[in-house]
Amino acid sequence: MRRNHGRFTALQPGVGVVLLFLINRTSPTRPPPRHPPPLSRTLPTSPPTPRLASPPMAIAGGRLLLLAAVVLLSAAATPARAFYLPGVAPRDFQKDDELQVKVNKLSSTKTQLPYDYYFLDYCKPEAIKNSAENLGEVLRGDRIENSVYNFKMRRDETCKVVCRSKLSPEAAKNFKEKIDDEYRVNMILDNLPVVVPRQTREGSQTPSFEHGYRVGYKLKDDKYYINNHLSFKVLYHEDPNSPDARIVGFHVIPSSIKHEYGAWDDKNPSVQTCNANNKITPGSHTPQDVVPETYVVFSYDVTFEASEIIWASRWDVYLLSSDSQIHWFSIINSLMIVLFLSGMVAMIMMRTLYKDIANYNQLDNQDEAQEETGWKLVHGDVFRPPVHSGLLCVYVGTGVQFFGMTLVTMMFALLGFLSPANRGGLMTAMVLLWVFMGVLAGYTSSRLYKMFKGTEWKKITLKTAFMFPGIIFALFFFLNALIWGEKSSGAVPFGTMFALFLLWFGISVPLVFVGSFLGFKQPAIEDPVKTNKIPRQIPEQAWYLQPAFSILAGGILPFGAVFIELFFILTSIWLNQFYYIFGFLFIVFVILIVTCAEITIVLCYFQLCSEDYHWWWRAYLTAGSSALYLFAYAIFYFFNKLEITKFVSGILYFGYMLIISYAFFVLTGTIGFYACFWFVRKIYASVKID
Repeated sequence: MRRNHGRFTALQPGVGVVLLFLINRTSPTRPPPRHPPPLSRTLPTSPPTPRLASPPMAIAGGRLLLLAAVVLLSAAATPARAFYLPGVAPRDFQKDDELQVKVNKLSSTKTQLPYDYYFLDYCKPEAIKNSAENLGEVLRGDRIENSVYNFKMRRDETCKVVCRSKLSPEAAKNFKEKIDDEYRVNMILDNLPVVVPRQTREGSQTPSFEHGYRVGYKLKDDKYYINNHLSFKVLYHEDPNSPDARIVGFHVIPSSIKHEYGAWDDKNPSVQTCNANNKITPGSHTPQDVVPETYVVFSYDVTFEASEIIWASRWDVYLLSSDSQIHWFSIINSLMIVLFLSGMVAMIMMRTLYKDIANYNQLDNQDEAQEETGWKLVHGDVFRPPVHSGLLCVYVGTGVQFFGMTLVTMMFALLGFLSPANRGGLMTAMVLLWVFMGVLAGYTSSRLYKMFKGTEWKKITLKTAFMFPGIIFALFFFLNALIWGEKSSGAVPFGTMFALFLLWFGISVPLVFVGSFLGFKQPAIEDPVKTNKIPRQIPEQAWYLQPAFSILAGGILPFGAVFIELFFILTSIWLNQFYYIFGFLFIVFVILIVTCAEITIVLCYFQLCSEDYHWWWRAYLTAGSSALYLFAYAIFYFFNKLEITKFVSGILYFGYMLIISYAFFVLTGTIGFYACFWFVRKIYASVKID
């Protein structure tokens, strides 16, 4: 497992400077004017009780959030254990039972283009059979097939020759290219991927491994050598009450050996380099170079070793990380900083608004009303439908669909259903949940559109069903065409593409229409105050309240909540490593929701205090702008952490990161919009306006 981790810098504290600056410049807790700012209309003689949460309630809410975070941290703090799906029983093997090693794709972190194992001129079985794969495995580029490596349980074998292959010029060229690009061979035994033990650091008690073994290596003299001899070690755990055993580990040490042999017999191949009683010692023989029109003999050893590892924890070796301390302290640091800033913002806003509403409700004469300023002054325009209201409804509905998919996926992941042992399960779950969450997209977009008094409900429904998925699919199709051009096995086959179309048009689109129909059947959402017929003129805004600045400033804090976890997610995606700490991920997701909501409410409040009532799109874009920082970080990660050299691979990286950033924009934008929507309705319903 190759690591390329850098140092972390504390980005989040800089956000506090921006927030404090905005609070100091716009907070209505400044000293009152000579004449208190009254209402511009007839005011109530007796002030109603404000319905907003009081400061003690805000503090209590912060404590509850902190308590929830501590509980989640405690749950996440337990050591990583692979959780297996209910109903999936372990396989028991008796001595001499047949064990078949399956081969998976050839993978490289330098190209990000997987290839079929038999793309290279390896030994082939009489008939190549593809294993049944789920949707997620196909989308990941997995190609699982049978191989010539067959063992017998607990039966050691030494110097087992599998075949002799003559390298054609094309085959030699392919081997050299894959060695240059640092490709690795992935194998599977009893659903366990093969790993290569590597040297343990001094003082470290935890062994470390690399996923898959290298195709070969290149020396300084520009000579290429192929790893043609594999020394396998299979770990098994015995049942003390029966002769059965379970496989709990699958290791390999690759070697390059130029085998010597006499007359070759395909039916009974043998070599002089080693025999059944003479095991090969790595580095003790001349390596096998890659030269066209030469023969390469492929061989292997296999040893079985009893282990104390139980079957339920056999994935631990794949999940343990040598940099776990960096992960832990970084996540805790991010959590504490974000919780502190969120608590500070929540208390300031609750104290300020509580006093604000109390002051407004105590005004009792018309003279005071003439000098009314602040957020209440725009009550007649604050619920005026925004420009491009239909497009806003579409994006909000899509965001709700994405939020539902993300939440349910995380619930399944926390329960262990999407562990790395369930290969392709995460991708499959995300696609299927996205499809079935279409009913939420249709319902929410139609409800919002009806509140805006829209009439073209079919048009909005079609946009909800096709806009976001259409953009994503267009990008995906373009990237898939590039992969096809590289003859990579990562290209999605026609049958899978047809299945995706069927899921989209056959399930998702009808569900969007069902949700839209149900939404339009509901009564329209009533505004707490009436909207004036003539729009109010918006005064000139200070530079720090201009849309561009406030929107970009609002995206810093949500990104600051996720950027450390984002590092590990990108590492798992682009450096072929497992991501498994879903407890941490859920904590970060909760923090993201809180920060998106609070930063949007804060900036929305400042905007209304400056008598700018165009908050609808601003609320969506404020939280959604965090996607810009995510994409900027992806650019930084590409140039500082990855070693991608091919142009097509770079296009693939930025194409997929663009899709991820776009989805993140829709998710965070919707969270911010609904937080501001609730906030605005709450404050204008909390004061009496005649």
